[in-house]
Amino acid sequence: MDNLPPLAALRVFDSAARLMSFTAAARDLGMTQAGVSYQIRLLEERLGGPLFLRKPTGIELTALGTRLARPTHEAFDLLRAAYAPARGTDSLSISTLPTLAGNWLSQRLGRFQMDNPGLAVRLETSDRVVDFTREDIDVAIRLGDGNWPGLTAQRLFGVEFTPMLSPALIERHGPLTDPAQILPLPWIDPEEPGWSLWLAEAGVTRICDCPPRPGLWLGTQIHEARAAMAGDGVALLSPRFFRFELATGSLVQPFPITATNGKAYWLVYPPARRNRPSIRAFRRFLMAEATADEAG
Repeated sequence: MDNLPPLAALRVFDSAARLMSFTAAARDLGMTQAGVSYQIRLLEERLGGPLFLRKPTGIELTALGTRLARPTHEAFDLLRAAYAPARGTDSLSISTLPTLAGNWLSQRLGRFQMDNPGLAVRLETSDRVVDFTREDIDVAIRLGDGNWPGLTAQRLFGVEFTPMLSPALIERHGPLTDPAQILPLPWIDPEEPGWSLWLAEAGVTRICDCPPRPGLWLGTQIHEARAAMAGDGVALLSPRFFRFELATGSLVQPFPITATNGKAYWLVYPPARRNRPSIRAFRRFLMAEATADEAG
């Protein structure tokens, strides 16, 4: 215990390292900025080296600060999780991608919350990869290969995609009976690498090495699907996320052929949080939903 720095100083360091600001840390902790600076200085004297570089534009972690920030944050994570039940409240903040949130997760979250009535659930959507050490996010669902150093990643389901378009566009261009008929149609996000993968899977060879074709770039499948439904072109979409649109006929999948880029959706969180009751419950629920979705 003699080697353990004062808890108050560690708490200040955790806040300052997450927020990268002494001023923001002071607001977070209800202290003065001078009080934050004093606690950081005490900790630096105890450790024998600086934790932050003080610059005119702000602060940066030193090598020592970077090495200590993650374990300090994980330790406070464990303490927060341990004392949450004692407060009688618990919460779960989730970050994920807009399409997965809007067309898959949101329709399931209500059932999860009903199964866990004492849990407050908050969903944030963004294409940005969140930093668990600096943001108020408990878990995230990310798209990738599952390799995020320092995080636990559990695979939910793989990525599949195929062209989809509106019935109106099919009427204008005639029935689609051969995958090669996709080539002359207007594509939404025509430089998406998945187009080449799907054409290869369908056995279609591009006729020429043409310059990039003009088209819409909308950045996320949920917007691309809306453009496709409006008749603006063919979108490369994941059938899993557009089952309702396919069932109601607002989108048409002309060919059963799907392709994959080898990536998948993963539930990710810091390892220190693995035994938090809210995360354990969400993990069980999400894995069961993903398994049922794969089967059906």
